[in-house]
Amino acid sequence: MSSVTSLDTVANLKPIARDRLTLIEPEFESIQQLPIGQVGTVLEVYEGESPCFLVEFADLEGREYAMAVLTPDEVLPLHYELPLAS
Repeated sequence: MSSVTSLDTVANLKPIARDRLTLIEPEFESIQQLPIGQVGTVLEVYEGESPCFLVEFADLEGREYAMAVLTPDEVLPLHYELPLAS
């Protein structure tokens, strides 16, 4: 897996259960899980034996609606440009 750093854009590869989410906006309080494929931004990278990432999920207007700590197998880094070999 490629390394994930702060401010990287990622998508979740697995549903994230409600008890693992910090929900910010009241209209999302009723969700039971965050479905696969939601796009978020890595805010923090926690190094160590079990690395993980604090990911913020926001809507198209930039309003944060949830945060979760995810493991490397739960995130897919997203890329806007194709890396070219030098």
